[in-house]
Amino acid sequence: MLDLSPYQGYLYAYPHKTAYRPLRPRPSLRDVWSAERRDALFLYLHVPFCEMRCGFCNLFTRANPPAEQVRAYLRQLRHEAYAVRDALGPARFDLAAIGGGTPTYLTADELLELLGLVAELGAGGAPLAVETSPATATAERLAVLAAHGTRRVSIGVQSFLDREARAAGRPQRRTEVELALAAIRDSGVPDLNVDLIYGIDGQTPSTWDESLRAALAWRPEELYLYPLYVRPLTGLGRRSIGDGDEWDRQRMALYRQGRDTLRAAGYTQLSMRHFTRVAEPAGEYSCQDDGMVGLGCGARSYTTGLHYAFDYAVSVGGVRAVLDDYLSRPASDFAYAEVGFHLDDAERRRRWLVKTLLRADGVDRADWRQRFGDDPVPALEPLADRGWLTADDTRIALTDEGLAHSDVVGPWLVSADVRAAMTGYALR
Repeated sequence: MLDLSPYQGYLYAYPHKTAYRPLRPRPSLRDVWSAERRDALFLYLHVPFCEMRCGFCNLFTRANPPAEQVRAYLRQLRHEAYAVRDALGPARFDLAAIGGGTPTYLTADELLELLGLVAELGAGGAPLAVETSPATATAERLAVLAAHGTRRVSIGVQSFLDREARAAGRPQRRTEVELALAAIRDSGVPDLNVDLIYGIDGQTPSTWDESLRAALAWRPEELYLYPLYVRPLTGLGRRSIGDGDEWDRQRMALYRQGRDTLRAAGYTQLSMRHFTRVAEPAGEYSCQDDGMVGLGCGARSYTTGLHYAFDYAVSVGGVRAVLDDYLSRPASDFAYAEVGFHLDDAERRRRWLVKTLLRADGVDRADWRQRFGDDPVPALEPLADRGWLTADDTRIALTDEGLAHSDVVGPWLVSADVRAAMTGYALR
């Protein structure tokens, strides 16, 4: 696998939802969380709505839903939140995020309602991160977010060039993007994150530099640089984009260009994708250590031994079916875990290794031994042999070249059992 394309997949979670299966019998959340630490949790609320479905997007979201469905979703989210709160018992949240979808698809009043729910759950004082889009980052919505302690707003720009945005299946105008960025800065929210994509059809080093410079002009506290992926059941997945080897070379060259540009501008690289110019980025979360409570039909939750969620879908029909199912459930259903993956000791070790190694600072051996009593497994020599990994008595970390190949290193580290479950999943 390490000799194949460097773009095998983005391992943003381990295991991926495609490894989840129905839990029968369904465990009660009270039992699931009974032995867990609940003093440093992450609260994640999922809003599965957008004003459009981007061509590259395989997230769980519906474009332009009926207004009544949005209202029904917020009502059901409240029912779920209360059931989960009762199951958790005393809990403290150190971080909260609202993602999607596009949370700012909601009106200002609907956002106010959602933020009220965050406060009711006891997370009102936690640093809050919220995702937005150029079309929905309005002054009215942002004022609501700022007034309720939002510390970080993340906006998916993808490209500052209109033709590239269209090629990525995201029709937008640069004037709209610049107005949205100005509104975020004017709102007083402390931290701005900008997402950009490289590898778009027709993109060149010159146009990529234009997008990078345009983003840097706003001095965002954070930047994420994502390689374009063309995934099944997405808009771009219905058409072919270039030759695989040629496209891989293009993406790698643009990645290195972007990395070097941001470093020269004073940004620190935290992972293949993540760059920051602040000492402590808002919304930083260690999924290796902390439990996560996810609310909403596209959210997932993490405990030490169980990751769980609702069903997963990508296609328009599949998403609507899962959403309709979520909206039809009685409130009592939310006291149970629906689908998930049980992590044994070996998978817990592997998850911690994967999610730690893919960060620039790597694995602290003393930290690992304190947790697990031995050194990391599986053997990582093939990475060192390629010059992708460096190791000494204190730390194991990817080199610059290793970070550049994170999207093959991560999938290579996936266990045989998880890989088999993912391969056997019927995506819909």
